[in-house]
Amino acid sequence: MTDLLEVLMILCFGLSWPISIAKSYRSRTAKGKSLFFEVFIWIGYIFGLARKCILFAQAEDPHALGWLFYLAGAFYLLNLVEITIDMALYFRNRRLDRNANNK
Repeated sequence: MTDLLEVLMILCFGLSWPISIAKSYRSRTAKGKSLFFEVFIWIGYIFGLARKCILFAQAEDPHALGWLFYLAGAFYLLNLVEITIDMALYFRNRRLDRNANNK
């Protein structure tokens, strides 16, 4: 049951990132974005993945961990990729903001 709740939590977070990525891409500005906030979320996903790796390494039978364990790990990885894309767009948009201000 706890694995299911973890999967649902990380899935809900994961559904938010494509929306944020699309907004960052279309807006072409870094205004209103907080890199500080995104870095801390990124670190949180690293901790979540590290926990999964530790549990996997400590498991006597990795098959006994169940499919929800692996699904949650996949969602952590997917979310990490998504937030990395959003952070890259932040830097692109910050550069676009600087170029627009210099004109």
